[in-house]
Amino acid sequence: MPGIRARVALTLVALVAVTVTAIGIGVYAFVDSSLRNRLIEDARQQVDYNLSVLLPGADPRPTDKRAFEASGLPDAFALRGSTRVLADFGDGDPYDPEDLAGALGQVSPEVRTLVQGGQIGFAWQTLAGAPYLVVGGQQGGPPALYFLYRADPIDNALAQLRFGLVAAGIAAIGVALLVAGIIARWLLRPVAEAGTAARRIASGDLGARVPEGGTDEVGRWAADFNRMADSLERTVARLETAQHQNRAFVADVAHELRTPLTALVAEASLIEGQLDALSPDTRRAAELLVRDVRRLRILVDDLMEVSRFDADAERPTLEPVDLGRVVTGAVASRLPEAAVTLPARPLVVDTDPRRLDRILGNLLDNARDHAPGSAVEVALTSAREGAVVVVADRGPGVPPDALPRLFDRFYKADPSRAGGSSGLGLAIAAEHAALLGGSLRARPRPGGGMVFALTLPVTGPLPASDRLDTAAADAPASWNPTPRTDP
Repeated sequence: MPGIRARVALTLVALVAVTVTAIGIGVYAFVDSSLRNRLIEDARQQVDYNLSVLLPGADPRPTDKRAFEASGLPDAFALRGSTRVLADFGDGDPYDPEDLAGALGQVSPEVRTLVQGGQIGFAWQTLAGAPYLVVGGQQGGPPALYFLYRADPIDNALAQLRFGLVAAGIAAIGVALLVAGIIARWLLRPVAEAGTAARRIASGDLGARVPEGGTDEVGRWAADFNRMADSLERTVARLETAQHQNRAFVADVAHELRTPLTALVAEASLIEGQLDALSPDTRRAAELLVRDVRRLRILVDDLMEVSRFDADAERPTLEPVDLGRVVTGAVASRLPEAAVTLPARPLVVDTDPRRLDRILGNLLDNARDHAPGSAVEVALTSAREGAVVVVADRGPGVPPDALPRLFDRFYKADPSRAGGSSGLGLAIAAEHAALLGGSLRARPRPGGGMVFALTLPVTGPLPASDRLDTAAADAPASWNPTPRTDP
């Protein structure tokens, strides 16, 4: 669809074209009517004179073709401007010039009816290939005379007028195109400037503004835009300040909690070692205490990790890694009952093994916590995008409207089933995936459950000349190794 500038220009050109066309049609119709009416009026006056003066002046009154020719009336009529005349004597032998033989039979029946009724009739007709104005009448009986006036001058004049109007219309439209482009550019210049300012603001330059000038609607609009930009800049500044304060608060809290939490963990370990010596009621309370301390330690560790991301203090350490070994180790330590599918040949990429293990651990913990008792499948494949690790479960899944927020911090798709989860596991996994130059995506699994796919870039050829998509055939057919749904 054309832009606003093109639409404005086309609208102006269309208005000019419609106006020029309407004026041209009106001028053409007026000139055509004027020329034809003038010829008709002149012809009627000549016919009245011919019938009332010249025809009665012939002595004797001609009653047949031969007498008409001998009377000299054809020459007399020609002197009055009628270059051609047809005479109908009612005897079947009409008078007509040799180049118009049979022309009387082509005269309009309506005109002949009027002439027979004693009236003057006229019609525009083409006789012998030439345009004529045919005017007929009779005076007190035969002969009925039909005078022919050439219409070529009118047709020629109208043809020249049509050419002139078309040429003028084309010239007017050409000028309109040029002027419309200039006008559209001038009218939409503030919009273009606002678009430039909006793009700068979207790219982070919150100081971009639209030049103000004038007191018309455009000037007021520019002032309103700048006020909106000022308000947006202040709001973003407040949000950035609040975000910085929140991150600093989280980092401070996590840091301050580490020392007492370390003591709590040690004390909880001592209590855990003496559980068998406690009474049933005391033992239950001690078990809950130990579990809650562990959950608190995990939460503090996650908060500390998140604060390091916010401080941009995380830097990956890349080294050649056999992905199959990392996947197998992560599954063995986190979820041994999960089924593992590996490619036929080793798949080695340059990555950070610690961060990769953290990502896989969080995905397996998520499957264990939110899909307890269900089958979990882990597959390592390669696809066009790179190396792909897929973790799929048969749990209850998440609602479609929860997918876009699945990797947000502290987000829980179903808080009632979250247990001790802090809502940071998937967010941390996504942060690590981004640091490794990859991506983490999720989508519902057909038949129930979720599919998480970690994609890691492959910067060099795969070992043993393995093609990029060789291992894709080894993946279970129940899921797509490169999901299309972005969270």
